[in-house]
Amino acid sequence: MPDTHSGDPDGGAVREPGAVPERGAGGELGAVGDRGVGDLVLAIDQGTSSTKCLLVDAAGAVVATGSAAVPIRYPRPGWVEQDAGEILDSVLAAASECLAGVDPGRVRSIGLSTQRESAVVWDKRTGEPAGPVLGWQDQRAQPICDALRDKGEASRVREISGLPLDPMFSAAKLRWLLDRTPGAAVGTVDAWLLFALTGRHRIESGNASRTQLLDVRAGAWSPELLDLFGIPASALPAITPSSGSLGVVGARGGVLDGLPITAVLGDSHAALYAHGTLASRGVKVTYGTGSSVMRLGATDDTGVCLTVAWNDCLAAEGNIRSSGATVAWLASVTGVTAARIAELAAESSSDGVVLVPAFGGLAAPYWDDNAVGLISGLTLGSGPGQLARAAVESIAHQVTDVIEAMTPKDTSPAADSSRAADSSSSGRSPRSGGFSRAADCLLADGGAAGNDTLMQIQADLTGLPVYRARTTNLSALGVAFLAGGFTPPIEYDEFHPQPGDFTAQRSAWRAAIARSRERGASI
Repeated sequence: MPDTHSGDPDGGAVREPGAVPERGAGGELGAVGDRGVGDLVLAIDQGTSSTKCLLVDAAGAVVATGSAAVPIRYPRPGWVEQDAGEILDSVLAAASECLAGVDPGRVRSIGLSTQRESAVVWDKRTGEPAGPVLGWQDQRAQPICDALRDKGEASRVREISGLPLDPMFSAAKLRWLLDRTPGAAVGTVDAWLLFALTGRHRIESGNASRTQLLDVRAGAWSPELLDLFGIPASALPAITPSSGSLGVVGARGGVLDGLPITAVLGDSHAALYAHGTLASRGVKVTYGTGSSVMRLGATDDTGVCLTVAWNDCLAAEGNIRSSGATVAWLASVTGVTAARIAELAAESSSDGVVLVPAFGGLAAPYWDDNAVGLISGLTLGSGPGQLARAAVESIAHQVTDVIEAMTPKDTSPAADSSRAADSSSSGRSPRSGGFSRAADCLLADGGAAGNDTLMQIQADLTGLPVYRARTTNLSALGVAFLAGGFTPPIEYDEFHPQPGDFTAQRSAWRAAIARSRERGASI
């Protein structure tokens, strides 16, 4: 069983969520501008499959909840669509359920956490959607990326945006939409909701950094990237900080009418924010269908992305395409439940079996769309238990790959001193500051983090203690903390590395990854 702990896992003073280092101008906790006088914040967490609303008080307690499903459509292989109107309807329905029976005067402000990278197009005059929402998983814009790569622009796109050239990000999808709806307004889901609710065409800085159109170090739209992707500046929203007076909801917002929006964050960024001061020490992993691995500070490693965490604070992020999805896939092909796969994994050893879940290629730190999924190390003694264990281990191996890419190559005290002196002498802002040391803990959240076996494997492979948030819905809580200026502690389950040599496991994984990429290149 995991250890449990409340507050700082080191047993020190109670931490302050949001009191993270390297904030720049506008990044101070509670710098949220005008807001109501109530004691509650409404957190709206707009995700891929549903919208959840939490009403949160200053102690971090959830007073009320609401939720609404959001349909997803797959009209062709590789196409993933949603409807902007249905996304808005889900927000209003979830909010209505959450606020039912609550004195409106108690609600202080709104914090909005959203899915990222999905591309939305609408008519700015009528406010009506002008085309489908292209989901973050949508691959239809791959030819646009391929054309830019063939022209030799991939490295330049990476240099400016901090992101590898890939249709997961918004730019190519926005180009695809504008080709069919010229003159329309475009943005990500947060921009659409801000426009629909407040009438302002704005995008939060962290979400803007996921479009592949932002000069990530300057914090402004890049004219060069706009030209490369063919996106007119007039179609894009203005970039706004993550916190402040971001707009007041109008009559279209129904039960939200008159409430100020005081914080907006991408969902993964909001989860990182919820971990507070621990975020400065560790790396955060959100385990879901895929996984987001995020760490405060800049990086020049091309295997991970450079992104804006909030306001003007930079972060490194590695995106993993298949985490929980791997377990779901194995459950489907073996005719059992995902819970049964987790049980088999806990009871078994992989016995040399390695599963590489490159169902749609590999993302960070490889960014290899041609990699193929494979299972290696099978013997006549291999069975469902070995496959289940290998599936769960594949999640931990992928996360470990990203963490290794984020780890400074030289973490000696002398190197730390040199980096600190360089930063001080150059007067660099958080936009250019890098990692000063290796992470000393892993902060886990998300649905798949509930698997104790996975958490222990993760601790063993990384050599880091894993602190799993005992509180769910960290994306909603994180944006509530930022919107309300709250500083409540959260509790963790702890998993500490076990003695042992895991070199052979890591070597077998690396060999399987190499084979996956070689097979893909030969097809």
